[in-house]
Amino acid sequence: MAKRLYRLQSNKMIGGVCAGIARYFDLDVSLIRLIFVGMALVTALFPMLLFYIMAWIIIPTEEENGKKTKKKNSTG
Repeated sequence: MAKRLYRLQSNKMIGGVCAGIARYFDLDVSLIRLIFVGMALVTALFPMLLFYIMAWIIIPTEEENGKKTKKKNSTG
């Protein structure tokens, strides 16, 4: 099964874009958010804000596709 990028409704702060990217790349969501904020500060905010809004519109939510992903258990 191919990996798909979704906005997450379960771990979102604004639109779920950073949470979806973090799950797709299997990284910590806080790291993705820090990278996003750092890039926004370096690029004078507007380009990253524009990227976030476009991603919010384009990336489907997890529930829209009926693909509710299971959370990984730490026990296996």
